[in-house]
Amino acid sequence: MLGEQDSMNETRSSVMSERAETVRSLASSLGVHEAIVAGALLDVLDRLAVLVSIKEVASGRYLHANARLADLFGRSPAEMLAATDAELLDPAQATAIRSAEQTVLAGTVATSAQQRLERNGQRRDFTVTRVALPRDDGGAPRHVLTVWSETTAEHQREQQLQHALSQLEQQQQAAEMQRRELQDQALRDGPTGLYQRAHFEDQLRREVDLSSREHREFALVMIELDPFSDAVDAAGAEARSRILEALGRLLRGNTRAMDASCRLDDSRFAILLSGVGLATAHSRMEGLRRQCATQIVVLEGRDLGFTVSMGVASFPHTANSEAELLRAADNALAEARKRGGNHVTLASIRFELGAA
Repeated sequence: MLGEQDSMNETRSSVMSERAETVRSLASSLGVHEAIVAGALLDVLDRLAVLVSIKEVASGRYLHANARLADLFGRSPAEMLAATDAELLDPAQATAIRSAEQTVLAGTVATSAQQRLERNGQRRDFTVTRVALPRDDGGAPRHVLTVWSETTAEHQREQQLQHALSQLEQQQQAAEMQRRELQDQALRDGPTGLYQRAHFEDQLRREVDLSSREHREFALVMIELDPFSDAVDAAGAEARSRILEALGRLLRGNTRAMDASCRLDDSRFAILLSGVGLATAHSRMEGLRRQCATQIVVLEGRDLGFTVSMGVASFPHTANSEAELLRAADNALAEARKRGGNHVTLASIRFELGAA
């Protein structure tokens, strides 16, 4: 450890000796005293609107403070002399500054860091550059020259810019969400909230293509409202509208995001169940059928009630093309209607002879 410290001291002394020689050489070439050069540099720092101090690190006493630094603490430069950070700052800030200065004394070069101070309820940010001042006798330095450059306004501008960019991003996201919602609404049927036939046909083509390429199955369910009761017919369009709204909610609630629930015409509907086999589709649709049959739809104090018939087909087990799949589901639906409605019927599974 001592060897490392000696090496660091030697390196620091070498660096500062080179700087000192540069100042002496410059002063000699200008025909002025070295103190004149040092004074000119301090004057330049003052004109750059920075805060300058020289402190004895062991005691924390200020040996020099320019007017801008003194003003930060509400004092004159003369009043700053012999003051310490413990007298000027709260304990946490004073400890942080003292730790940074001790680190500089142990190093070999100047350091720069960000520093935040709380003064009179105001938060101020600085870039702080510190350098240890060497001693004539070659001993370990005891003093640190510190230059504070305020960056509060810059940080505020950055925060304002980040806030503005964040707001812009939020606005863009909201606009995109609104655009998608409007686009989605254009694809949906008003009374039921289900997708319209055009979307159904597009999704069906995609499912057939995806299943063919990835050798996976999906189910197609054809649904039709059973004939309404006399009470519903007597209540007219309002009753029919209530039933369509209820059916739409049930179909949406029993399908996933990757599925598609659609209205094909006045009384026919369809569901595409992505990645679902025939048995699973039948089980889910049987549950949906029971929900429809027990759903309470009230109009003017009367429970209207409704039931549906369903035909379930799957790709590729009951059909190996889009057209065959539609026919299979329609045939299954027709069979459910023949059985008196309020029924779920499965399409026939294809059996193909393979090579022996």
